Amino acid sequence: MALSDQTLQDILRYLTEETGLAPFQVANTVELLREGGTVPFIARYRKERTGELDEVGIRGIEERLAYFTELEERKLTVLKSIEEQGKLTPELADRIRTSRQKTEVEDLYLPYKPKRRTKATIARERGLEPLADLMAAQELTAGTPEEATLPFVDPAGEVPDAAAALEGAGHILAERLADDADARAFVRRLTADQGIFCSRVAADRKGAVTKFEMYYDHREPLKSVPSHRMLAMRRGEKEEVLVLTIEAPTEEILAGLRARIAGRASIFRQLLEGAAEDAYKRLIAPSIEVELRLEAKQRADEAAITVFAQNLRNLLLAPPAGGKRVLGVDPGLRTGSKLAAVDGTGRFLEHVTIYPHAGGEGKVAAAKREFLRLVECHGIEMVAVGNGTAGREMEQFAKETLAEGGKRIPVVMVSEAGASVYSASEIAREEFPDLDLTVRGAISIARRLQDPLAELVKIDPKSIGVGQYQHDVDQRALKKSLDAVVESCVNYVGVDLNTASWALLSYVSGVGPSLARAIVRHRDEHGPFPARRALMKVPRFGDKAFEQAAGFLRIRGGEHPLDATAVHPERYPVVEAMATDLGVSLSQLAADPALPARIDLKRYVTDAVGLPTLRDIMEELKKPGRDPREEFRTAAFRDDVTEIGDLKEGMVLQGVVTNVTAFGAFVDVGVHQDGLVHVSHLSVKFVKDPAEAVRVGQVVQVKVLSVDVQRKRISLSIREAAPGGAPRSTEKPARKEEPRKTGGGLDLGGLERAGFRVKKR
Repeated sequence: MALSDQTLQDILRYLTEETGLAPFQVANTVELLREGGTVPFIARYRKERTGELDEVGIRGIEERLAYFTELEERKLTVLKSIEEQGKLTPELADRIRTSRQKTEVEDLYLPYKPKRRTKATIARERGLEPLADLMAAQELTAGTPEEATLPFVDPAGEVPDAAAALEGAGHILAERLADDADARAFVRRLTADQGIFCSRVAADRKGAVTKFEMYYDHREPLKSVPSHRMLAMRRGEKEEVLVLTIEAPTEEILAGLRARIAGRASIFRQLLEGAAEDAYKRLIAPSIEVELRLEAKQRADEAAITVFAQNLRNLLLAPPAGGKRVLGVDPGLRTGSKLAAVDGTGRFLEHVTIYPHAGGEGKVAAAKREFLRLVECHGIEMVAVGNGTAGREMEQFAKETLAEGGKRIPVVMVSEAGASVYSASEIAREEFPDLDLTVRGAISIARRLQDPLAELVKIDPKSIGVGQYQHDVDQRALKKSLDAVVESCVNYVGVDLNTASWALLSYVSGVGPSLARAIVRHRDEHGPFPARRALMKVPRFGDKAFEQAAGFLRIRGGEHPLDATAVHPERYPVVEAMATDLGVSLSQLAADPALPARIDLKRYVTDAVGLPTLRDIMEELKKPGRDPREEFRTAAFRDDVTEIGDLKEGMVLQGVVTNVTAFGAFVDVGVHQDGLVHVSHLSVKFVKDPAEAVRVGQVVQVKVLSVDVQRKRISLSIREAAPGGAPRSTEKPARKEEPRKTGGGLDLGGLERAGFRVKKR
């Protein structure tokens, strides 16, 4: 939508008031977004203009800008429709134009919105609107309602008696009240504030054992239903097990509506109060319940998507092992384990299939010989074993084989979530058209160890398995949020222009899939890019794309020393001036971390370049091309603990956080079944949000609280694994969270029934 100057100014005012930011921050950020700037680019390279807003702040403005733009477009449509009906008054027009909520605009439009044929429509066709006006005026205080209807009764027609006339007029009055924006806002507010969300079992499922039994008779305030419970109950409704309703404060609502329509003494007062009740029960309550249920669903979606996004970000930014030559292992039992060797850049070298867990001694010996041959032939420096079926068995086999062969090489368990999705994907077919799916999976596992981000961007984020209810939330909102996370992570780390896949390049600011493919084609045809500027030779790669992308692309050993850093080419002249003033070459300045300390930044401040940008340049020169991710570390699983039956209460183990939810965190301790650390056991301090205490991919120390082998339940504690097993702080009372505790452990079966992912390998 092309915004008029006045409309844009209105939106800027709304955003400024809503965010509490300075007007220049909002105005400049909106201008940059409307010019096609991406969020990572604006956050990193336009700090002076935004007042150093981070990505969260910029995305918030972006989302609200889209909302208000859609709102203004809807206002124009509504105003035009009402004006064409000849019913637009100056007061109504002003109220619509100044509204900041889509709901309010729709409420104001409701009386003028084309409707299907209603009871009120039929009453109007029968000439009863004047009677409704007479009743609404509340001016008659003498006589009876029946006497007042005489002019409207036609014994031979469609209004045979006074009762029919009063009933028809009542329908008109009920519809008027139901269409009144202020009345609807009143009902909506009371129901939202005081409503009770109720779940009960469907009549035909009473007594049935289902995964939704905990919600067969459940009630709690609508405004405080946690995301995971809301989504679980909605799933139960979708599967026709549950019936969901909102119990509103009906008496208080009716009292308010009666006062609106029957505020004075008149002969019609009782009838008007009846019309108010009819309006609420027949017209207002059902639609408001639908609205509020949708709003509750949207809130639940947002909360679940936020958890998913946080987990995904932590997984994508997991520390990389780096340019090691890796042997990837996709473990299997009957079908064998697929081994794939890759070099330090992730280039596929060779694959074989071994059968160390199927057959006799001969197959085991042959498997060991083949394993060691690959290690020696390709100079393998690390082994990555997928953590799926037979993962721990394969890890043990690899360690024993390497020890027998005199090789001191780390063996690392790697999450293989989503590997099968990648193996069957278009990207995998393009990369390895002649390889079997399982071999592609082994290559992916090896590359995940080298660089989790570069490999995981090839997989639909929903398939990585770090969220809750990903199939129940709004899919468009989920995709938008997760794509934003991937974009943010890729640009935060930076991308090697000469080695990155098109999938990784597609997330670089200003690039996208089409340009990414064009970059890779140009690289394949003409060789590595010698400099960032060489990107301009790629077809359709214009000035705007270069501006947005260049700072996030790295060229190691290229023609220009700053091409390997996060310094944007538009700021090269500033750095060149610094080098000249120091009496050194640009290469020396970029290579010697001690030189930047001698620079007085204030000397280089201009209208275009301020201290925020100069400070970023200094940080980059101190550690040019540094990977911002943490140092690589992996959990050391105990060799004597490979199955759930090996776990004993009181054991203290290392593990890796695989998922963070609203009620705690799942941790892989190497036994094919993740254990659950309840929120109350995440820290010695009070924890409200588990994401504040742990993150996906984090290596943690846990104590085994209880094990139920039959039900595959493992209850763990980070708190009690702390030195001395410190008791939890009593700053605040522990908040009751899902899931319920039953017997000696946490009800993981209940978690599955409620919609949470419980890993079973």
